[in-house]
Amino acid sequence: MTTGKRRPRERADPAAQRYVADEQGQVRIKVRARYDGNGRLTGEYDYFYRRQDSNGWDALDNLTIGGEPVPWFSPLSVDSARNVAIGFIVNGGYDAIAEFALDGTGAGRLLMARDDVDVDTLIRIGRQRRVVGASYATEKREVAYFSPELATLAENLGKALPDQPIINIVGASSDEQRLLLIASSDTQPGMVYLFDKAKRTLEPILPVRAGLTDRAMGRMQPITYPAADGTQIPAYLTLPPGSDGKSLPAIVLPHGGPAARDEWGFDWLVQFFTARGYAVLQPNYRGSSGYGADWYGRNGFKAWDVAIGDVNDAGRWLISEGIARPDQLAIAGWSYGGYAALQSQVLDPALFKAVVAIAPVTDLGYLAGDARQYTNYRIVRDYIGEGPHIDDGSPRRHAEKFAAPVALFHGTRDLNVDVRHARAMEKALQDAGKPVIYHEYEDLQHGLGDSKARIDMLATIGRFLDEALGRGG
Repeated sequence: MTTGKRRPRERADPAAQRYVADEQGQVRIKVRARYDGNGRLTGEYDYFYRRQDSNGWDALDNLTIGGEPVPWFSPLSVDSARNVAIGFIVNGGYDAIAEFALDGTGAGRLLMARDDVDVDTLIRIGRQRRVVGASYATEKREVAYFSPELATLAENLGKALPDQPIINIVGASSDEQRLLLIASSDTQPGMVYLFDKAKRTLEPILPVRAGLTDRAMGRMQPITYPAADGTQIPAYLTLPPGSDGKSLPAIVLPHGGPAARDEWGFDWLVQFFTARGYAVLQPNYRGSSGYGADWYGRNGFKAWDVAIGDVNDAGRWLISEGIARPDQLAIAGWSYGGYAALQSQVLDPALFKAVVAIAPVTDLGYLAGDARQYTNYRIVRDYIGEGPHIDDGSPRRHAEKFAAPVALFHGTRDLNVDVRHARAMEKALQDAGKPVIYHEYEDLQHGLGDSKARIDMLATIGRFLDEALGRGG
């Protein structure tokens, strides 16, 4: 009989940050955040698990692999058939994938690890989100499948489709006999396919960006260049279609984060610039994630001088190689990339002839202060740090050093970087008598996820760079 009545199965844990269920829908893992005496997050977590025959919680600790203790494990998935949790550990300074038994023994085994880059993604398919592999990025993103069948399938599809695309399995039927795939590359925005295992058919469903079908795209080439101290910095160079790569207008495009990295593949901002005749260099400067703990270092804020030094050295390399014209070299970036673009002027005002900063951090003191009313304030404060680098590393405080014109763009509802960063940067540059334009987008957040706003922004950037670099007419 249906009564419409309900009762709670289990009361919520107010400190729980997330739960992990197995493929049967049974909750098996709980992650609790730690708070300090002021009610702020510390950045530390406690992990708990349920045995298969219990509703109680046990601490997920005393974990070992081969008898050696594992100090940190972040579980993401549970396989009930084998009664194990699968997730990330740190192995030799790099993120790796491991599994641990949920039976009280804490015994585990390493599933995938590398000694050059982080293994950073679990690959899961189907309605039960079954773990079938893991992924990492060297020069290009690679997927290593635990299933030989899927490994062979992905390899064969990659060979059959044009431009040797990256194959992502993004969906599956309940019996996993039909798979939804996205194939994409640096010159192909992506095509969605339906693969039928039984029929051995691959049917195109729809393009990811229909408006770019059959348009010529710039090819992205992995390269390295030397930083001032001799360290080889990994990067991606994209040249305009048909270009010989010599004496071009050029743009250094540092990524956001800074705990992120650029990868080989389609990038709409890169292709916008190459379509306008620019060479684009994307540096994975020190402070980027994905290359292990040593490369990440103290992060791109505490060690901003190292990160921005690597970014500026990218511009110098473009000139030294004859790729970029020194008088038509610009820098652009979004979020931390926008910060890097602005801070590059503080280190070397003469290098770049134009600066584009989208949703940029402009004052490290603001960044910490903006988090003061939130529970993550302590984490943000510790991440940014304290000391002289706050003043030295805040471009808003050094507007008088700027030699290049600046274009700023920001959304008023940005929850990542408050709009006051761009507003204050514009005022500081105006007060210093420096050329600056600023476009603000009402009610948009950090990604400016509105087609009209992005069209306006790109059109404005195009005009700004043409004027600043003397490319008009």
